[in-house]
Amino acid sequence: MPLYKEDPRSVGGYKLVDRIGAGGMGMVYRARARSGREVAVKVVHAEYAQDSVFRTRFRHEIEAARRVSGAFTAAVVDADPEAASPWMATQYVPGPSLAARIRDRGPLRVTELRPLALGLVEALRDIHRAGVVHRDLKPANVLMAPDGPRVIDFGISRAASHHTLTETGQVIGTPPFMSPEQFTDARTVGPASDVFSLGALLVYCVTGRGPFDADSPYLTGYRVVHNQPALDGVTGSVRAVLERCLAKEPADRPGTDELAREFARVLPEPSPGEPETMTLRLPAERPTGASPGRPGNFPFARAGGSGSAPTGRPASARGGGPSLADTAAVTRRPRRRGRRVTAVAVTGALAAATAGYLLLGPSGGDEAAQATSVTAGRWGTLPTGWKPWQTTASATAAKGVKKAPGYEGNRSPACVPDAGALYCAGSALLPERIDATTGRTLWRSGIAPAGLPADRYVTTVLGAHEGVVLVELTVTGEDGKGQAQSVLALDAVSGTRVWSHPVRTDSLGSVYAAGVTLTQEGDGSTVTVRSARDGAVRGRIPVPAGYDCLLLAVDDRPYAECAAQAEGVHDTKFLVVDPADGSARTLASPAQPRSFVGAREGRLVFVEADDRPVTNSPDQIYTRIVRVDPRTGARTPTPLPQRYRGGTPALAHGTLYFVTSSGLVTAVSPVTGARLWQSHTSLETPGPASVDPSGRTVYLAGGSGRVAALDTARGTLLWESSARAEVLDNGLLPTVWFNQGALVLAASDGTLFTLDPAHPRRKPAPA
Repeated sequence: MPLYKEDPRSVGGYKLVDRIGAGGMGMVYRARARSGREVAVKVVHAEYAQDSVFRTRFRHEIEAARRVSGAFTAAVVDADPEAASPWMATQYVPGPSLAARIRDRGPLRVTELRPLALGLVEALRDIHRAGVVHRDLKPANVLMAPDGPRVIDFGISRAASHHTLTETGQVIGTPPFMSPEQFTDARTVGPASDVFSLGALLVYCVTGRGPFDADSPYLTGYRVVHNQPALDGVTGSVRAVLERCLAKEPADRPGTDELAREFARVLPEPSPGEPETMTLRLPAERPTGASPGRPGNFPFARAGGSGSAPTGRPASARGGGPSLADTAAVTRRPRRRGRRVTAVAVTGALAAATAGYLLLGPSGGDEAAQATSVTAGRWGTLPTGWKPWQTTASATAAKGVKKAPGYEGNRSPACVPDAGALYCAGSALLPERIDATTGRTLWRSGIAPAGLPADRYVTTVLGAHEGVVLVELTVTGEDGKGQAQSVLALDAVSGTRVWSHPVRTDSLGSVYAAGVTLTQEGDGSTVTVRSARDGAVRGRIPVPAGYDCLLLAVDDRPYAECAAQAEGVHDTKFLVVDPADGSARTLASPAQPRSFVGAREGRLVFVEADDRPVTNSPDQIYTRIVRVDPRTGARTPTPLPQRYRGGTPALAHGTLYFVTSSGLVTAVSPVTGARLWQSHTSLETPGPASVDPSGRTVYLAGGSGRVAALDTARGTLLWESSARAEVLDNGLLPTVWFNQGALVLAASDGTLFTLDPAHPRRKPAPA
C-alpha cells in the first residue's frame, strides 16, 4: 500500500517505501537500508510510546526476536526501543501470511503440509532453545516465504523463566490457537503451549477450521480447556500426532525433536511434477476457516484486499477444500475470507478474558429440501427481536409520517443497510428510513419540490456516514427532457436536511465512499470531493477536456472513470481518489471502459468483455482479466481460459462471480481466470451475486423475490426460497442486502422483505 501523507519518510536511517500493514499498536513499512537491502520496519503508535509498560513489552519483544536466529524466523536487523516512536527493523519476507494463503486458495494439500509442519517445528525448536515461548502461534503470524515458513511477531512472547509481565488473571492470545494453560494460569505457560498452538494451526491448515471453533470466544475458550478437539477432517497417522499435540496436559504433548521425527515419518513428500488435482477424502461440508489476528500483530508481508462490483448507485453489502478425509478426486479451490478473530489482553475470568472479539453469530439449520449437511455456524446472528417481515416502500408508516406517493415506472426500491436501519429510495419514491428489525417506516423525507408529481423525480441513497444519509435527487422537466440534480445530506434520525449542493444536470451520477461524496458540478470540468458529514470541499480533481466521467464507489473506496467523448477515440483516464485530501492518481487507459470490478492484493481488477452483443440474451461474454498496479499503472492481462457469460461480474472475498440470465453461477479466480466451480439455480434473470460478510455463502435473487444460497467454497446449492412478488415488473436487477445475519431484498413489484437464511421458508409477518 502506498505511504500516506502523515507517514514518515524514513525511520532510523531506513527509507520507507510503502505500507505493509497496520495493527492496533503500530504500523509496519517496507523500507530500504542505504545498502539497498529491504527490511520491514515496525513503528509503535505515538499513544503507546508514552506508556512505560508498553515500552517494556516492546523491549522484551525485541530481545526475544534477537535471541531467536533460526532459518524459519525473521531476524532482527536493527531497533531503537528508546526512540520517541520506538521501532524495530527485521528481515523483509516477500510472501503472504499463512492465513491469507488459506483464505485465497483453500486448505493445504497433503504434500504442502510436510514442509510447513517441519519448518514450524524447527522454528519452535530454535525459539525454545533461545529460552523463549512464542505464545501466539497462529496463521496470521506465519509468513509463507519461497524457501519455507517464517514465524513472526514476538509481541506477547516471553522468556520461559520470566513472569513479571503476566499478571494474575490476565489472558493474552488468540482463543482458537491458545493452549488450556493460557486460559487457566498464564504464568505456567511454557514451550508445550506452543506445541498445542502448532497442533491447532495444522488442523486449521488441513480442514479450514480450528479444532475448538465455536460461535463465541467464550465458548471457544471453554472447549479448549474442557472438550476434546474436533478432528473430523483428519485421519490416520497424522491425526494421531495432532491428537498428542492437543493433549490437555502439557506433559502429555511431544517435544519439538520428537515432533520432527513423527512428521517426517507420517507426512508424504511431494512428487516431481505433481498435478493440482489430487485424490483425497472430503468431509460432507466444512465451514470456512478463520483468519485470526489481533491488535498489535504486524505481519511482515504485503497486505491484500478484496473488492466488490462497482456501481454509481447504492452498493449492497458484499461482500472447503481438500482435507485428509473421504476419497474423491478434487481440484484445489480457494477459500474466501472467514471470520476474523481479534484478541486483546484483558483481566478477569475466562468469560471476561475473551470479550471484544469479532465473530460470526450462533449456528443455524436449513429446512429447505436442497440443503445437504449444512454446517452449524454458517449463518450469522439475527438482530435482537427480529422476525421475518414483509412490506412495501409505500406502505403506511409510523405515526406522523406522510404517506408515500404512488409509483410510476420502476417500482423496485434500492436500499442501503446501516446500523439496524434501511435507507431506501427509487423512482417516484421519497427517501425513507425503515427499521430493519420490524419493517416499520420511521420517516419519509419530503425533499422533492412541493406539488411535484411523483413521476418526475428519482431519489438514490448513496450511503450513510456518522449520523447522516447521503441522497441524490433528480427532477425532470414537464416535457420529460430537462432535469436538475442535487446531492443532499439528511439527518439519519429525523430525515431533515443537513446540507445540499447542486450537481451538473447531465452528470452520470454521484457516489459516496470512505466518508466523502464525489460529484460533478457546474460545467463538469472538475470532480468535487466533499466531506459527507458537513459538505465541506476537500478537493477538486480536474477532468480532462473532452471527457465524461463515471463516478464509482467500490469496496468503500472512491474512483472515477473518464472516457473520451470524441467518436472513434477509445481513451480513458482512471482516477484513484484519496478521500483524505481529495487528490487523485490518474491511470491512462488501464483497461476496457466500464470493466472495473474491485481490488485484490493491492491491484485493481478489470474484467473485459467481447464488444459484440450476445444474440437474444442480456448477458455479455467475458474474455480476459486485467490487473493494474494503482501506483505505477503496470498492467497484467490474463486471457480467460474459457469464456464466461453473465451480467456485471461481482468480486467479493477474493473470488469473481458471473451470473447469467438463466441462473447459472460461475466462481472464477481473479488472478488466473480459472473456473473454481459452476452451479445451476432455477432463478429467473437474477441480479448480481452478493457474498455474506463471513465469506461463506453467496446469494442471488430473481425479480419475483426468489433467493438462492450457495456455498462459496464448492458452489453447493444450499436452498432456494419461494417467490414473493405478486406481479413481475421491469425493475432493477434485485440485490441481496445484509442486516447482521438477516437478508433484505426488494422484489420487482416493490415488495420489501427479509429472510432468515437458516430458515428461508419461515412465513413473514406484515410490517
